[in-house]
Amino acid sequence: MSAYLLPSDILMPDFTKIDGQKWAVVACDQYTSQPEYWQEAEAFVGDAPSTLRLILPECYLGDAAARVPAMHSTMENYVRELLCAHRNKMLYVERTQANGLVRRGLVGMVDLEHYDYEKGASSLIRATEQTVVERIPPRLAVRRGATLEIPHAMLLIDDIQKSVIEPIAARSREFVPAYDFDLMQGSGHVKGYFVDTVGVGRVAMALEKLLSPEVQGAKYGEGMAPLLFAVGDGNHSLAAAKAAYEEIKAAHGEKALYHPARYALAEVVNLHDEALQFEPIYRVVFGVDPDDFLSELEQYSFALSGAVPPQRARFLSLHRRGTIHFGAPCEQLVVGTLQTFIDRYVAAHPGAYVDYIHGAKTVEKLAAKENTVGFLFDCMEKEQLFPTVMREGALPRKTFSMGAAADKRFYLECRKIR
Repeated sequence: MSAYLLPSDILMPDFTKIDGQKWAVVACDQYTSQPEYWQEAEAFVGDAPSTLRLILPECYLGDAAARVPAMHSTMENYVRELLCAHRNKMLYVERTQANGLVRRGLVGMVDLEHYDYEKGASSLIRATEQTVVERIPPRLAVRRGATLEIPHAMLLIDDIQKSVIEPIAARSREFVPAYDFDLMQGSGHVKGYFVDTVGVGRVAMALEKLLSPEVQGAKYGEGMAPLLFAVGDGNHSLAAAKAAYEEIKAAHGEKALYHPARYALAEVVNLHDEALQFEPIYRVVFGVDPDDFLSELEQYSFALSGAVPPQRARFLSLHRRGTIHFGAPCEQLVVGTLQTFIDRYVAAHPGAYVDYIHGAKTVEKLAAKENTVGFLFDCMEKEQLFPTVMREGALPRKTFSMGAAADKRFYLECRKIR
């Protein structure tokens, strides 16, 4: 029997002495156009120990050269003075979201030898969305030389029978508690428990069954390369982990197979968890003349000659708003149709750039500025995810979000990678 989700040596503070609400911080790729969120986090944390000192929020990517050395130094200090080691552990996590629903997951490590983010990948762990290779180097700079990894990656399993995580949830009160606290800035609550050895064994057996040819064939049809984990959140961070591991392999050969960087810590969540809802990730384009942009978008829409059913999206700017129709799109999803045009337009117009926004209200706010256009559209159904990825490969980047920004995974557990 193979183990596809492994226990790990997990490092965390002693939460009887350290304020968990100040320790845990939301994923770095959230609130990228809202620096005020991160300023409020800084003010709330103050001088307290926090994962805020160990990560690089994407809105500060331009300051990476100045911030990364301090992050690496803080990691080493925390390992020496703050973090407690929990050997060979897997965690069961209950995350109460801002909407009151409880999302359940398992935290363990996965083997990066099984992960490939390329569009045509046939690996057991695959990206669900296009990986932008240009976004890997800044994350690789953070991971290269880092003592710790602090994960925000969430991997999805297509477990409609609820055979992997839910039986662990039913026994969770038999487990030793790991943490239990509110999350900052109105992001709900998190509880964690150390899964016992019986539970770890049952998880391994249930994952093995999910991967069996009988189960895979019944769900997706014969002849499809098996898919166990679809990366729902944190794909670029996982891609950076893979790139760092490949560097180690190039330098050390077969010895790298025993290096801790071969593995990555992540949370596994059931696609069919009732609390897990897919939300669209909207587009806002900055640095453009809205009239020119929308005129070219209209011409693009008229020129499409695909066989996909018609699509539409709402557009918003300071002086205009309405709906753009795509009568004969080539892409399966409206987000892909829009993204193709946006990429071309931005490439041809220096100073123009796009950001990926969670929440319609935020799009409304940003699109009310000069030289800006925002787009709102419907999201894909989550049941489409696995079959689409298996048949067509990774979706356009930033196709969907698993819930609102406040409900993303928070940095909490750590693991040594060197």
